[in-house]
Amino acid sequence: MCKVSLFSKKSKERTATGDRSSKKRLPANRYQMDEFTCAGGVLCCSRCVTKHLNLSFHLDFDRHIIRGKVELTVEALEDRFSALTLDTKDLKIISALANGQPARFSLGPKHSFKGTPLDITLPFEISRGQHVIVEVTYETSTSASALQWLTPEQTAGKKQPYLFSQCQAHHCRSMVPCQDSPSVKHTYYAQVSVPKDLVAVMSAMRDGQEDDPQDSNRTIYRFRQPVPMPSYLIAIVVGALESREIGPRSRVWSEKEFVDKAAFEFSETETMLKTAEDLVGPYVWGQYDILVLPPSFPYGGMENPCLTFATPTLLAGDKSLSDVIAHEISHSWTGNLVTNKTWEHFWLNEGHTVYLERMIGRCMKSEQFRQFDAIGGWKDLQDSVNTFGANNPLTNLVPSLQDVDPDDAFSSVPYEKGFALLYHLEELMGGPEVFMGFVKSYIQMFAYSSVTTEEWKNYLFTYFKDKVNILKKVDWNAWMFTPGMPPVKPQYDTTLADACIALSQKWIKAKDQDLSSFKKSDVKVLSSQQLTEFLSLLLHEDPLPLSHVKKMQEVYDLNAYMNSEIRFRWLRLCVRSRWEEAVPTALKMATEQGRMKFTRPLFREVYNFEKYRDEAVRVFLASQAAMHPVTSGLVAKDLKVGASNTTSL
Repeated sequence: MCKVSLFSKKSKERTATGDRSSKKRLPANRYQMDEFTCAGGVLCCSRCVTKHLNLSFHLDFDRHIIRGKVELTVEALEDRFSALTLDTKDLKIISALANGQPARFSLGPKHSFKGTPLDITLPFEISRGQHVIVEVTYETSTSASALQWLTPEQTAGKKQPYLFSQCQAHHCRSMVPCQDSPSVKHTYYAQVSVPKDLVAVMSAMRDGQEDDPQDSNRTIYRFRQPVPMPSYLIAIVVGALESREIGPRSRVWSEKEFVDKAAFEFSETETMLKTAEDLVGPYVWGQYDILVLPPSFPYGGMENPCLTFATPTLLAGDKSLSDVIAHEISHSWTGNLVTNKTWEHFWLNEGHTVYLERMIGRCMKSEQFRQFDAIGGWKDLQDSVNTFGANNPLTNLVPSLQDVDPDDAFSSVPYEKGFALLYHLEELMGGPEVFMGFVKSYIQMFAYSSVTTEEWKNYLFTYFKDKVNILKKVDWNAWMFTPGMPPVKPQYDTTLADACIALSQKWIKAKDQDLSSFKKSDVKVLSSQQLTEFLSLLLHEDPLPLSHVKKMQEVYDLNAYMNSEIRFRWLRLCVRSRWEEAVPTALKMATEQGRMKFTRPLFREVYNFEKYRDEAVRVFLASQAAMHPVTSGLVAKDLKVGASNTTSL
C-alpha cells in the first residue's frame, strides 16, 4: 500500500497512524501470530486452510449492502476435522452449508476491531488433506469497514453512485466471511451483479459479462484470480467507469473526468513493469491495470493484484508523482507474491517494496535520484518516530501488535526503517547489484507463500553463507526489537539535496531586509521532487516568520502549484506560520480529498493553531460522512472528537 504515515509520504503512503502504544514488547527471536488477523486465532489457522473462494455478490446501492454468497474450499490440516472458525465483522449470516448439507453455525462475542468469530460445525468429519466446500450466505452491514458507498454527489461525475473496497489490513471480514489473515493464501472466482449503467472491476482478471438472468436492469461481471493471494487483496470497485489502454498489459480505469489525465500520467507503466521484471523476475499476475478512485480514497495507492488503486492526487499533470505506481508495481513481488505472515512482520512487505521501488527509480533515472529519494524517506521515518515517541514500541521494526488495531499501528516505520536496514545490508554485502541478487532469490524462494522475519533472516544468512561473519556483526536486536531510529544512519549521496538545503537555509537565516534577494529563478532550477524536499526541510525547522512566508508566495507563487505533495507542504508551512488566510485553503485540501497522508496532518496543523481549533473540528464534523471510515476514525482521534460527536466512525 502506499505508505501509511502520520503526516507524510507514501508511495502505500507514507500513510497515517495513530498514537496508541502496544502493551507488550515482542521479545527478540519470538514471532507470534497476531490475533487480530484471525478471529479463530492460531488454532483455527493451524487446523484448516482456505484454498479457493467462489464469490457471488449482488450490490444493493439503495440499501448500501452486498447480498453475498461465498463458497470456501477448505483443506483440513488434521484428522477428524469437523469444525472451523471464520472471521466476520458486522455481517448478517443467513445460512451455512458443508458439501451441500446444512451446517450448524453460531457467532461468538464481538471484539472492538477483530469483529465476530463465525463458528461452523460440519455434519461430518474429514481427514487431514481432504477438502470440504463450506457455503455461507450473508449480507454486509451498511457500516462495513471495507466498503465505501458514495452518493452521486461524492463522485467526480455527480450522476451515478460508486462503491470501492479497502480490505487491508483486516477489513475483508466485513465483506466476506473468511480466514482474514495474510498467512492464508487462496485463489478466487467472482460474479458481481450491478445496475446496468455501472461497471464492476476487481483485483482479478476480467472473465466476461452478461445480462443478469434474474433482472434485466442489471449486468453480471465475472472475474478470476488464479494466483493464490491473501484476503486483504480482494478488491472491488463499481461505478461509472471508463478505461484507456496504456500498454500491452495495462489499462487505466476511472470516471470519465479523470481517465484521459490518468492515461497521460501513467503512460510509463509498461516501462516500470519491464524494469521490475529485469530486477526480480517475471510478472505473474497477467494484467496490470490502474484504477483512479474518487478523491475520498484514503491511500496514495493500494497494490490490489491486477488492479492497482490510485488516488487522483497523483494527477499532477507532469508525471512527477508516478513513483507511487513504481511502489505499487513493486508490491506485485514483495507483498503480493511474497507476503508477511502476520502484520507484525509488515516491514517484509513494505521495506522490500520501497527498496525495489527505489531500484526502479535508479534504473529509470539515476543512482543520485535513488539516494535523494532515500534522504526524504529517512526524514519520514524521523517524523514517525517523533510523533509516536522514541520509546514507543510501535516504532520497532517488528512490533508486538497484541491488543493493537493494525490501523492504529501503521506508519512510515516499516517502510523506511525496513528500507534503511536493507540499504545497510546492501552496503555490507557489496553494493546494489550484489544485494539485488539476494532480493530476487528471496522472492523466488518464498513466492506464493507468507513468511516471518525469522525465515527471512535465516535465508539471508544462507544466501550470503560466505559473509556470515559480517552478518553476525549486525546489531539485529537493535534493528528489529528496539524502538526509535535505527542503530546505523546511512550516509546517502546529498548531491541533489544540497540545492534544497542551501535554499532552505537561506530562508531560515534571512532577515526581513534580506527578502528582496529571493527570485523566482530559485525554484525554477529545482525538480518537483526537490521543491517538495525544500518545503519539507522548512517544516523540520521552527516556523518561519509570517513576513517570510508571505514573501515566498509573492516570489514563488506556490499557491498556483497543483502537485499535491508541494501544495500539502506549502499549506502546512503557511498555517504553522499563523497565516490566517491559508486556513480555509488548508481545510479545503483536507476535505476535497481523503488521502490520509494529506488529510490527517492538515487537520492537525489547523487544530494546533489555537484560534482555529474549533473551526478544524467543525469542518471535520461537517465533512466526515464523505470520508473513508478508517480516515474518519483516525482524524477523530487526532482532533480529540469523542464518539458521541461523530456519525460515521
